[in-house]
Amino acid sequence: QVQLVESGGGLVQTGGSLRLSCAPSGRTFAWYPMGWFRQAPGKEREFITAISRSGGNTYYADSVKGRFTISRDNAESTLYLQMNSLKPEDTAVYYCAAAQGGSSFFYVPSSNEFAAWGQGTQVTVSS
Repeated sequence: QVQLVESGGGLVQTGGSLRLSCAPSGRTFAWYPMGWFRQAPGKEREFITAISRSGGNTYYADSVKGRFTISRDNAESTLYLQMNSLKPEDTAVYYCAAAQGGSSFFYVPSSNEFAAWGQGTQVTVSS
């Protein structure tokens, strides 16, 4: 079972940027397709982006498309989420997630295929 630890959250003004990182442990990072979810107060957890094991295939929810970029460095065993043009509605706890390992190197998982999540990191965007 992979363990996930997020970092990089914080307080930023509208229009600003943040970069989140996720460092897994327990299994080989490159084995897993990865993704990010977020949960705002009083709302359900939202699946916002995913990336294949290769890093060459991605998915973005409409709410973040064009503003957020997911990437991974398999050599450094780190997942990233670059968030630009942040809005107050992006305020949420952001969770790194790992899908079932061993899939095709180019497969991008859907929201119901994730099996492990980190503890989350808070992102607050002030207006």
